[in-house]
Amino acid sequence: QVQLVESGGGLVQAGGSLRLSCAASGSFFIIMMGWYRQAPGKQRELVATISSGGSTNYADSVKGRFTISRDNAKNTVYMQMNSLKPEDTAVYYCNAKYRSGAYWGQGTQVTVSS
Repeated sequence: QVQLVESGGGLVQAGGSLRLSCAASGSFFIIMMGWYRQAPGKQRELVATISSGGSTNYADSVKGRFTISRDNAKNTVYMQMNSLKPEDTAVYYCNAKYRSGAYWGQGTQVTVSS
């Protein structure tokens, strides 16, 4: 059973930065890793994804502020979040897509105060 362990969430003032990390257990090949978020009363939405080859995709709302990266040797994905805004407040979930299926982390809270 794959486990995704997230870390790095917290409380920060607007304009501040946070770095999220997500480590996947095991050594199976991961096709795609990414971050999604869900704010209270809203649907879960894609934030950023990165393929095994390093191709990235970002939501328009975070382009230029967030940077996703991954270490394939460690099966770990990171997301550097700069210039945070109150509207970035949400639970952030890590996602890993394998040939056998996709898995989710437990989520980490990010709160940005104004």
